[in-house]
Amino acid sequence: MICLCLFSTAHSRDFGRPATPEEIRLWDIDVRRDGSGLPAGSGTVAAGATVYENNCVACHGPNGQGGIKDRLVGGQGTLSSSSPVKTVGSYWPYTTTLFDYIRRAMPYPTPGSLSDDETYALVAYILNLNGIVPADAKLDRNNLPKIQMPNRDGFIPEPEFQVIRNSR
Repeated sequence: MICLCLFSTAHSRDFGRPATPEEIRLWDIDVRRDGSGLPAGSGTVAAGATVYENNCVACHGPNGQGGIKDRLVGGQGTLSSSSPVKTVGSYWPYTTTLFDYIRRAMPYPTPGSLSDDETYALVAYILNLNGIVPADAKLDRNNLPKIQMPNRDGFIPEPEFQVIRNSR
């Protein structure tokens, strides 16, 4: 249960209340690697170019590289080299993770300000810059999880762990 803290100095038992379904919905925005949690909407590469120009180019540079923040494009084939370049196209294993990250954390300094359509469009644009989707691509909740990222098999899952209980 999610509990919102409503402070009351009168009685300690008045601390908090159950969150309403609407309040939970506003925070329940995680997207899983299989695509569960993706919202309705869609976006094209062309629309994403505009979103990028208006919100991202200042930090990430033209065409996703050369900015003051992380490079987003290139690096394919470098991960096993002595100078790996970790970008969306070379390192990220899932498109859904990219969507989730952009939706929650970008753009700086107004994270969460992009609409779902703008987020789909921005993902399409970044994937296109990396040669992963064609220039006429239109992404939505149905096709985004199906896109195979170049490094999808580059991560080794953690083995299942056992909880060792104290026998005392």
